[in-house]
Amino acid sequence: MIAVVQRVTGSNVEVDGKIISRISNGILVFLGVKKGDNENNADFLSNKIINLRIFPDENGKMNLSVKDIEGEILVISQFTLCTDNSKSGNRPGFTLAEEPERANELYEYIIGKMKNDYSEDRIFSGVFSAHMKINIINDGPVTIILEK
Repeated sequence: MIAVVQRVTGSNVEVDGKIISRISNGILVFLGVKKGDNENNADFLSNKIINLRIFPDENGKMNLSVKDIEGEILVISQFTLCTDNSKSGNRPGFTLAEEPERANELYEYIIGKMKNDYSEDRIFSGVFSAHMKINIINDGPVTIILEK
């Protein structure tokens, strides 16, 4: 499983021209599910994302988590993170990505885990396998890549 985590002051996701989720201060997570990933991977990443200290404390040092600041989290499925770039050529391959049915199960699982471990009201998501438009106001910018 791979997650690209961005600290944001705002983000929203559109599907078919309609905003379906919106957050203000918090974290945007692009999540890719790789073949062989399981609930243990999701548990690890969920915990890591919720407790990742990337927000500034009173001294401006990145020392607070999204949980500490009572921020929001927007999770977007993104199979394109699971590319196989080892082959020659310029077209990415997605052979490392999990099959859609299982990927969706783990995507929904990690969202549920975050809601359970953090806050039902502060976790938002996109639509699995939909064509989405993501608007991001990256803060910093701060972008962290996590993998398990």
